[in-house]
Amino acid sequence: MLYCGIFLLKLVLLYATLRGLWIGLVVLLPPPETFLYHRFRPFGHDLRWTAVILLLFLLGCGLLYLAVWDQRFRCRSCGRRLRMPVLRGSYSRMLQEGRPKFEYICPFGHGTLSVQGTKFQGREPCQWKANKGLWEHLVAADRGGN
Repeated sequence: MLYCGIFLLKLVLLYATLRGLWIGLVVLLPPPETFLYHRFRPFGHDLRWTAVILLLFLLGCGLLYLAVWDQRFRCRSCGRRLRMPVLRGSYSRMLQEGRPKFEYICPFGHGTLSVQGTKFQGREPCQWKANKGLWEHLVAADRGGN
């Protein structure tokens, strides 16, 4: 739930930022000139407005991409950034062992994200694996070892 809440908060902040920039542009840029007593919409008829709107659109697309990309590497339980990338497999032994993967783990042990190390075709999905009882298992192994 926190995972989705963080993404929703990012989208709300993105909308507020772009809306604030839009209001600032409407205040700062002069309205387009009238032509034969007819006021055209600024987009497509005034070069300055068209360029500014297109740049604002590109900025919005870039910020949305960064928000989604950042969300991909967050823990599905607590929402913290995943850390400690570990390479599983070997590039030189791909034919014997399969493709190598990078594994990211939550700092609090909630789960592990496996990302393919090589890209052969399009976008391949990441695999999230929840670690249920990871710390209890480690503490029990430590108690049994003494």
